[in-house]
Amino acid sequence: MEKEIKRIVLIGAESTGKTELSEFLSGKYNTVSVPEYAREYIENLKRPYIYDDVEHIADKQIELENEYYQKANKILFYDTYLIITKIWFKLVFNKVPDWIDEKIKDSNIDLFLLCNNDIPWIPDPVRENGGAMREQLFEIYKEELNRLGFNYKIVKGKGDDRFNNALKHVNEFLDRK
Repeated sequence: MEKEIKRIVLIGAESTGKTELSEFLSGKYNTVSVPEYAREYIENLKRPYIYDDVEHIADKQIELENEYYQKANKILFYDTYLIITKIWFKLVFNKVPDWIDEKIKDSNIDLFLLCNNDIPWIPDPVRENGGAMREQLFEIYKEELNRLGFNYKIVKGKGDDRFNNALKHVNEFLDRK
């Protein structure tokens, strides 16, 4: 019998605290978080990324999800998700692999925590979407979550308020289950 694991995804534009929040929440619940593979891959790439690179990233992210699912303790947090990859494909290459929509629809994600852009964008060599694009991405992710009918809450606040807001959403979700 497969173990019952709740799946909670952190989603949002670049530099909205997804990694910190997923690590914080996984620590609070004594479980694991699926790390973001894209950052590691792109940082080590010695050339501009291409469509096939992003498809490789998507495949590897699915592998990591399966690997970390086995390690999870009642809840599995995700530092990123295929919706972000889908939007990346759309915006950069204007095409999306055929399989990605079906994989997203069949994902069994229990809750998405959509990170608001109310903390400063911090540039780094991998980030591409600061400024107005960040706001656009927030709206695109929100529209996609609504279109797919996924359960989501928006995480707001700075510093401890942001962590407490995310924790409150998770606790409320778990209390209803």
